[in-house]
Formats: sequence, C-alpha cells, structure tokens
Amino acid sequence: MPATLEVKCTNEDCELDMFELHYTYDMPDDVTVADFSCPYCGEQRFLEEIEL
Repeated sequence: MPATLEVKCTNEDCELDMFELHYTYDMPDDVTVADFSCPYCGEQRFLEEIEL
C-alpha cells in the first residue's frame, strides 16, 4: 500500500490544523515533509510530520 504522510501546520496565523498526503507507488522513498508547503497559508517552514 502507498505511504500516507500526516502533516500539521504550526503557523499561528494559519487556520489549517492538519492534512494527509496520500502517495502513489511512484513517489520517491526520500520524500519528506520538507518537500511540501501548507495548502492553506503556503508556508513550508511551519509544517511538521505527525508521528503516530
């Protein structure tokens, strides 16, 4: 099954609390949260992976 990455945005000015990224099998293994930006506020530096 393809990987799922749960991410939260810690920007105090952002209204988005968390989102999930569902990868396809073609996603490289070395992809991390640093490769994405928040879909709401557009910031990259405030994203953190949620560890389950």
